[in-house]
Amino acid sequence: MFDMRSLLPLQLAVILALGAWLWVKTIAVSPLPDWHSGELVVIVPPAAMETENAFETELAEQFALQLQVKLKVLALPVDQTLPALAAHKAHLATAVRATSDYALRFGKVYQTLDELLVCHADTPDSIKQLAERELVIAAGSAQEAALREVRREYEQLSWQSRRDTTPVELLEQVADGKLDCTVANEEQLASARNFYPEFGKALDLGSPSAMVWAVANNGDEKLLAAAQTFLARIKKDGTLRRLIDRYYGYNERLNAVNAEAFIAQARGVLPRYRHWFQEAADLTGIDWKLLAALGYQESHWNPNATSYTNVRGMMMLTEETADRMRVKNRLDARDSILAGSRYLQLLKEQLPLRMREDDRLWMALAAYNVGMGHLEDARVLAVQSGLNPDLWSDVKRVLPLLARPSFYTKAKRGKARGGEAVILVETVRLYHDMLKRLEAQNALDHLPSSGQGGLLDRFLGK
Repeated sequence: MFDMRSLLPLQLAVILALGAWLWVKTIAVSPLPDWHSGELVVIVPPAAMETENAFETELAEQFALQLQVKLKVLALPVDQTLPALAAHKAHLATAVRATSDYALRFGKVYQTLDELLVCHADTPDSIKQLAERELVIAAGSAQEAALREVRREYEQLSWQSRRDTTPVELLEQVADGKLDCTVANEEQLASARNFYPEFGKALDLGSPSAMVWAVANNGDEKLLAAAQTFLARIKKDGTLRRLIDRYYGYNERLNAVNAEAFIAQARGVLPRYRHWFQEAADLTGIDWKLLAALGYQESHWNPNATSYTNVRGMMMLTEETADRMRVKNRLDARDSILAGSRYLQLLKEQLPLRMREDDRLWMALAAYNVGMGHLEDARVLAVQSGLNPDLWSDVKRVLPLLARPSFYTKAKRGKARGGEAVILVETVRLYHDMLKRLEAQNALDHLPSSGQGGLLDRFLGK
């Protein structure tokens, strides 16, 4: 009988390594199950890209629901997405920029995002001025693809590609002064500005990323066609727009279209419900305009609003919250407004009185979205990070970290979409500010039909 112990150490190591390689190779080439049989495997952005991960996961969930199949999500690093798809590790990949680097087939564009250069200090005014700056990019990202396009015109353009990272993480390092410059899309940078207001100007590369879904070159044509039909439908019926609004929010910037839509709603819709928001303010002591701003963020003042997770009504109450607040019909506008406002007040009362009033309110709003338990996890993380757990400006910097395995596995309540809570709070604050300005000008009740443009211009500082 052959005794492996008789081999020399080097020979034994080679044999073991060869065996391991053959085992991995066998696993790697294992064919995907036919998605028709009941499981669709979809690649989404990594957990560190919290907003993109949550947004694309929800799109994939709705697509799988349409196909009536079970969904398996693979959250892969950006540099592994396209190679994995080409190697048939998944049926479909979301949120990719079309490229000829791999044998893939791409669908039609469903979201277009500007790619922006941002630096820790003094972002250049042109690509030509980048020569003496250090530029670091996430390998395999849409940003790297954008830079390749730009380099066709500026051959001297160079950068360092870094694996096992994301544009979001590189933005954080630029903000902290650990990196000089990076590139991120407009939503990533706008979201980062919620946490790092010190970000100044950015330089548009002039090579926007047209985001698509993709399949392998010899993948299922019918699956890609079904995905195209799905995306076209949700774009037409407004679902895509609502999801983009939900996950990306306004990110501390309202363009003229968004501001005008809000003013129009404040003029045409809010007066129907204003007295109930004022009644809620009398019960809770919270400014009615803040409560109305929350209602707009949650449902656009639509008393019949319903999410796919069955959160419903003007204030988008869960079944559990509705039961707790003794609401029988979540679609009753008055009941929803009063219950949502009282629930916000209860959350605020759970927070320490030593906090400033504004900080208690902003944190209560975050808890309204993510839950008090996850908010407390974020406050603990703030302490561990040397930040003040009683300041919203500090807590909002760590809330998004609860979506990352390295943090949520150590948190008492586990994973949370903390970035979404931050966006909700900051957006509600924007709407609240707008309502205060409109109210000061007596605009809600007496806004003249010819005066909306002037009001909008004044709000936008024109």
